[in-house]
Amino acid sequence: MSAVYLITGIQAAGKSTVAQALAERLPRAAHVRGDVFRRMVVTGGVPMTPGAGDEAVRQLRLRYRVAAAAADLYASEGFTAVVQDVVLGPDLELFTRLVTTRPLMVVVLAPDAATVARREAERAKTAYGAWTVAELDAGLRRDTPRIGLWLDTSAQTPAETVDEILARTKEATI
Repeated sequence: MSAVYLITGIQAAGKSTVAQALAERLPRAAHVRGDVFRRMVVTGGVPMTPGAGDEAVRQLRLRYRVAAAAADLYASEGFTAVVQDVVLGPDLELFTRLVTTRPLMVVVLAPDAATVARREAERAKTAYGAWTVAELDAGLRRDTPRIGLWLDTSAQTPAETVDEILARTKEATI
């Protein structure tokens, strides 16, 4: 059965790791990494930063449209697409409308800010610069609609998170 999962949350919430582990547990799956589409822009890219202007928002939403289209294409060929990206605030509802495949499962990884800060410090790449963990975490919790399955993964391993997602898929389905 084809389907789409969206795994979202703030930077260093575990999206990449969980999405890859989830895809590996499914019989026929593709991991669609939204950030890849941002990196495809060679010149003229405008990053999302606090107070970003219209062009940054337009480019972010272009990335979402491309990721949703890729997910739908994989699903149309019988794959479960596991999309992983930072989709926050009202853009979460927008993304759910961009994906036409059903079922669509939305999973919001929401470990506490202290856990995210620790994970960020422990990893090789740096996601935070203009934003702080506390600012992005507060925005997630304040501005993002409570749709899909929200998981506090602060005390979970990636495997435990995938187990919970699979056990609670019905709750994630929108």
